[in-house]
Amino acid sequence: MHKNQIILPLAAILVVAGIAATAIVMGNRSNNQDRFTINGIGIVYAKADIANITVGLKTATKKTAAEATVESTDKMNKIVAALQVLGIEDKDIKTTDYSLRPVYNWIENQGQVLKGYEVSQNVSVKVRDLSQIGEVIAKTTEQGANQIGNVSFTIDDEYELKNQARELAITKAKEKAEMIADQAGMKLGEVKGVYEVSSGYQSMPMYANAKMEYVADEAVGAGIISPSIQSGQNEIRVEVSLSYEVK
Repeated sequence: MHKNQIILPLAAILVVAGIAATAIVMGNRSNNQDRFTINGIGIVYAKADIANITVGLKTATKKTAAEATVESTDKMNKIVAALQVLGIEDKDIKTTDYSLRPVYNWIENQGQVLKGYEVSQNVSVKVRDLSQIGEVIAKTTEQGANQIGNVSFTIDDEYELKNQARELAITKAKEKAEMIADQAGMKLGEVKGVYEVSSGYQSMPMYANAKMEYVADEAVGAGIISPSIQSGQNEIRVEVSLSYEVK
């Protein structure tokens, strides 16, 4: 009889513990399930206000490294001076590449024979007055630049534009969620989470192109025709993910 009195309370405790464990499991399942997640993309367009361009030069092959360096230094100094005359500030001119390398010729029965040396040097230029892009290209070419490219257009301050794109993305995500819920017969509850998807958060140039026209080398003294550059529009894109409770 004494044993039965002990066993019965123990059984009652185990039953209560089992009920508690089941409640915990069901509670966790409730927290992790019954969620509906949807993405939305917001895109706004704006005209670029900054142009980025790479301007550089490559010397002819010189007999010595010193000769190649002197020619490169002289031309690049003139290129930078031309940019400064146009009002480009020092903070917007940055050297991105400088290389001095030997040049070899292949001669039968001799193999590689040193021909001389050449220097390649590039600077990245930020142009804040878009009307000057063509003139920047023309003036630097007059001073010896023979490598110009990587023209791109950006927006200096995208903060407000990204806010607009984010607001649009959230609105679209909500509209999509309501439409899908209605079609699927679901009932949406509160928004439980908002996430910005980094892969969709970007700015990219749109419709940008460069039409470069140069006069012949013999006419350099008379000046170089400024190329026609169109900046077009930039696309500001933000993607968000909304997580809803499903009732």
